[in-house]
Amino acid sequence: MREKLKALAELQNVDLEVASLRKAADVHPRQIAELERELGVARSAIEAERARVSDMEKQKAQLEQNITDEKDKVKKWETRLSEQRSTREYSALAREIDIAKKANLTMAEELAELTKQLGGAREAIKGKEADYATKQQGLSGRMTELRGKLGEAESQVKGLEGRRAEVASAVDATLLRRYEVVRKKKLPAMVGVVAGTCQGCNMNVPPQLYNQLRTGLGTDVCPSCNRIIYAVEALQETPAAAK
Repeated sequence: MREKLKALAELQNVDLEVASLRKAADVHPRQIAELERELGVARSAIEAERARVSDMEKQKAQLEQNITDEKDKVKKWETRLSEQRSTREYSALAREIDIAKKANLTMAEELAELTKQLGGAREAIKGKEADYATKQQGLSGRMTELRGKLGEAESQVKGLEGRRAEVASAVDATLLRRYEVVRKKKLPAMVGVVAGTCQGCNMNVPPQLYNQLRTGLGTDVCPSCNRIIYAVEALQETPAAAK
């Protein structure tokens, strides 16, 4: 019976190692996703700045076109001004020309301010692009490292799964079936009983059950947590066996 327990204990050790590897590796995809999110935020900031610059360039082009149109209009009106014979019409057209010139002056001031803002926005894009390039280089290196660790963990798990199949073949079939049922719900699925206490749930097992485990060196089920239980003495080498 001791050999059956040893075989199952070895199988569980493999399962615990696989579980540990998977738990440690589970953090890598989350870390990679977080780094990708960080890069995405930086990219979005640049794209938003580019969209702002594009809008400003359209405004600038429209303003320049409006100024050109108004200047052409003033020239035409100034040509017509010398042709006016009526004082009233002359005064009205002169007033329109004056209004148009003032509007042009206002638009020219707006254009100068917009050009200044546009220059600052373009410089801001250059700065953000430089920051993004630096960030991308650093984060890409980190993501490559994390992917390497993830691949390494997956490779180790694959190797252990091969080892598991080999170890499982040496486990008693009945005991293995019971173990697999429990393992799907909780791990470790098999725990020792020390001084009458289950090491899985820290609850006391019935004294009669504990004595049976100690004398028979077999297994049973914990009444509290339903794990497979055994007396720790069952896996301890006796002096004779140790020689």
